[in-house]
Amino acid sequence: MRAFLLGLTLVLWSHLSARDVETKPNDPAFARFQPKQAPAPQGLLLRPGDRLAIIGDSITEQKMYSRIIETYLAACMPDLQVTVRQYGWGGETAEGFKNRMTNDCLRFQPTIATTCYGMNDHRYTAYDAANGKWYRDNQEAIIKAFKAAGARFVIGSPGCVGPKVPWSKSGSEEMNLNLCELRNICLDLAQQENVVFADVFWPMLTLGWKATNEFGAQYAIAGKDAVHPGWAGHLVMATAFLKALGLDGDLGTITVDLANNQATAGGGHEVISLKDGELTVKSRRYPFCAPTGDVKDDNAIRSGMALTDFNSRFNRLRLVVKNAPAKEYRVTWGGESKTFTAEQLASGINLAAEFSVTPFDTAFKRVDEAVGRKQGYETKQVKSLFHGEEGAVDMEATVALTERARAPLAAAIKEQFVPVTHVIKIEPKP
Repeated sequence: MRAFLLGLTLVLWSHLSARDVETKPNDPAFARFQPKQAPAPQGLLLRPGDRLAIIGDSITEQKMYSRIIETYLAACMPDLQVTVRQYGWGGETAEGFKNRMTNDCLRFQPTIATTCYGMNDHRYTAYDAANGKWYRDNQEAIIKAFKAAGARFVIGSPGCVGPKVPWSKSGSEEMNLNLCELRNICLDLAQQENVVFADVFWPMLTLGWKATNEFGAQYAIAGKDAVHPGWAGHLVMATAFLKALGLDGDLGTITVDLANNQATAGGGHEVISLKDGELTVKSRRYPFCAPTGDVKDDNAIRSGMALTDFNSRFNRLRLVVKNAPAKEYRVTWGGESKTFTAEQLASGINLAAEFSVTPFDTAFKRVDEAVGRKQGYETKQVKSLFHGEEGAVDMEATVALTERARAPLAAAIKEQFVPVTHVIKIEPKP
């Protein structure tokens, strides 16, 4: 009887614990992982005019997920008027940032911040409780400092490692189990401190598994060195932070009534004309325009889009066509044509997802390149100048001088964001 009760208890415990962890892929490789279930985001965290600080280690200093986020906010959510600074520092731990946060970051009075630490903190080895406490204490100190400064906070988990980290003798499973524990610590801290949690680790690990199954064993979600992701991995990271920030991703709807020759648009778009199925629209909001790339390429943003729900969740520019008498229509947009049924068009199609080449591509690229130039200078500003000879001699003068150099780079982002006039042609297929 005692053996039966013990067995029943273990069964009940396993069912309870299964409800408390994230859904796992059906693969024995995930058996040892226990990622605590994270709560769903609760509404928009960003506010108009926010000053967002994106903070982290060398993965942040790659200026890839941070660039995706800033370009998205500038081009796709311009009404929010959010400004961004990135604070990536190669080799850094949470303790390292804690020691420099007042001088490098808090002086600029961020109203909201994201962090992504844990890769260096986990020391590329198996988990141990003492190291976990050290990590937790430093993360907690950072959160409390930002809260005391009046800033909202998103604590991001670390990502995952790939099959073989060149500079570590530990196995990837042991390292990822360690990173999973640090992820859980981040979640616990978010709940304790009433801040927001961004889950980077579990999507990276599970989508990496999915990608190797779909695209081949050579696919490296965590990057070719097993630590620093390419563009696909950074798109996964950006998606995690955009979710945590509570963004909706509704980029507007364009509605055409073919029978009555009428069209309307909302969400930053204005109908200029409609004649014989040719619609001209002026847009003051862009979709997110990824460069063309192979979905099997781990260094392509479009590969990350194929793995995630980025387009359906954050990149929805919808075309709805009502009262279409033909069965099928050819829709031409940005030099590319695709065929849709009248039923599909009546339900609405996502132009941003359906078309790989768009009329926004050139304008979007200009904004993105301006973001890249500014973020590149921010690395130099903090690492080379604040923490170089100039800062050692006179920090306040160095801050003032570098801010004058940064200002036109920040202004250029807004200057490059201009309305785009484009044409959507809707023709019945013979």
